[in-house]
Amino acid sequence: THPPPGPVPCSSSAGHWSNGYHCYIRPIKPQPPAGDPIWQGHEPGDGALYDCYQPQTGLLIPIWAQNPPPNSGAGPSPREVAQLAIDRMRLSAINIGIAPEPGPDSVGLVGMPVWMWAKAPDDHTFGPITASASAGGITITATAKVLHVTWDMGDGTEVVCDTAGSPYKPSYGRKDSPDCGHTYTKSSARETGDAYTVTATSSWVITWSGAGQTGTIRLNGLNRSTQIRIGGSFR
Repeated sequence: THPPPGPVPCSSSAGHWSNGYHCYIRPIKPQPPAGDPIWQGHEPGDGALYDCYQPQTGLLIPIWAQNPPPNSGAGPSPREVAQLAIDRMRLSAINIGIAPEPGPDSVGLVGMPVWMWAKAPDDHTFGPITASASAGGITITATAKVLHVTWDMGDGTEVVCDTAGSPYKPSYGRKDSPDCGHTYTKSSARETGDAYTVTATSSWVITWSGAGQTGTIRLNGLNRSTQIRIGGSFR
């Protein structure tokens, strides 16, 4: 089958013409519930479903699209408005707290406990934080919080901490951190700058709701680094 000869009206009662899909596109209203086979395995809020009407065949086909097709007459999806709310949160990596402290005058020892924590965690570095955004006639409210922090210790070890960690105090002596620590087994003498580069990467989970839908967005990659020197046991 071929499109009808001659120009095609830009819009009709079936929606707006899409050159990409060769049909008239309009959002399905209301969107079907979760689990409906028409979603083709996708979740409500992850993209949207549209009617695709082909005048040349008379077929009306449901299609799924991550983003609204151009000129579909659809505003932003709830997920896209949720992203606007997330942008307002100004989420950032944690400020690193670590003992022994970074710096040329501070050296830890092999076999001594290292403590890691989020220094002065707040709404923007650890959550929870809530924000709302409106667009296209819908309002979405989203709440974000850190699920865990992955510490790359620079010696090939990763430590995943489900909490913000506990700040170290000198009175703790040689105790291990109760919730977020590491012990080096070799010195950093052969590393660049004689120090291990420690990188803390935050994994956020954001839940959103509005426009009759709910969803979850994961945000990874917010990270910050520091360096820590570990000396050997000299004899």
